[in-house]
Amino acid sequence: MKDFIQIVEVSPRDGIQNEKKILNTNQKLELISRTIESGFKRIEVTSFVNPKKVPQMYDTDQLIERLPKKEKNVIEFVGLVLNERGFKRALDSNLDVANYVIVASDTFSLRNQGATTRDNLKVLKQVFSQAEKKIEIATTIGASFGCPFEGEISVSHLLTIVEEVSKIGLNEICLADTIGVATPKDIKTKLKAINTAFPQLKVRLHLHNTRNTGIANAWEGIEQGVVGLESSFGGSGGCPFAPNATGNIPTEDLIYMLDRSGIHTGISLSKSIETARWLEEQLDKPLPGFLKNTDQFPPANNLEDFKNSKGAL
Repeated sequence: MKDFIQIVEVSPRDGIQNEKKILNTNQKLELISRTIESGFKRIEVTSFVNPKKVPQMYDTDQLIERLPKKEKNVIEFVGLVLNERGFKRALDSNLDVANYVIVASDTFSLRNQGATTRDNLKVLKQVFSQAEKKIEIATTIGASFGCPFEGEISVSHLLTIVEEVSKIGLNEICLADTIGVATPKDIKTKLKAINTAFPQLKVRLHLHNTRNTGIANAWEGIEQGVVGLESSFGGSGGCPFAPNATGNIPTEDLIYMLDRSGIHTGISLSKSIETARWLEEQLDKPLPGFLKNTDQFPPANNLEDFKNSKGAL
């Protein structure tokens, strides 16, 4: 098991994209600044989508222009891309990474992006060849563990998609449980299959907690060797194109589990809790995370002693 896992904060994009209350640009910028202050090195800050379909992303270009200054190669700003037009916008931006989405089922893919899975793989190939050194290309395979319209996603079908992504030349993928249907057994089965068939690929997980299995799934992912996990302050989030979609695994809950287990993330738990509470206030609604509603443990006065013990109980 790894002793370090990179956590990617997605609340500035996924966390607010399905909310009735639309945050203004200043609120989004404060959320991003708080994320940096919490210790995150990779942050998904926005998406290049049509604001008529996702009105919460009305200010993508203005937001990018006003992003906090940062040291290059230390902090990465990521933008989600759904099509070639979105990629061209990302290419013209100052972002570090364009994260292109491939959805594992055609029905969901058509609703999400207006194109089939295979058509999107073709676009990903074009995007990858056009990016050169101007912007890093990442890819997330949405609905990797289940589709709200077609049901189960088989291991063989997922492997077919992963193979196509690997042929394009990417060396890392992110598997998304977009509708939160996976169990630890599902995580184990699919990660083992990918690790066996494509040992050169690094894998991240983007998990939703719709059925309260997200944190358990994250732990299973760590045991199977994932290099990163994506989460959102307070457990905010959800997909506008998936029925009854609910939030991501809560960042602060995830950090607590990892800290207590001796797995390093470089993220401040106390600042993550503060930001989750702040985001809850901005959205004018309770968020599903647990840690923001309780006391920090161990208490601050013996936290360093605990860390020096490497979290052993």
